[in-house]
Amino acid sequence: MKHIMIDCAALSDRAALHKVMALELEFPEWYGGNLDALYDCLTDLDMHVVLTLRGLDAHGEYGRAFRETVEDAARENPLLTTEFV
Repeated sequence: MKHIMIDCAALSDRAALHKVMALELEFPEWYGGNLDALYDCLTDLDMHVVLTLRGLDAHGEYGRAFRETVEDAARENPLLTTEFV
């Protein structure tokens, strides 16, 4: 099991948010850095991951859409557990 905590409030913009997610979760090279690609990669995870996202609200409307995408993926993939603080 892998535990990942990302301080989203410390990231400057959505590109940085996607870059850190890709690095921490070891997404494939084809990862496009958008919400559709995020959903695809999270639902394809084949290891148990506990993902904690801190301060996602700092990204406003995009942060809410990002959270919704992560929550949708977690409902689809039982190996993904999410926490939002």
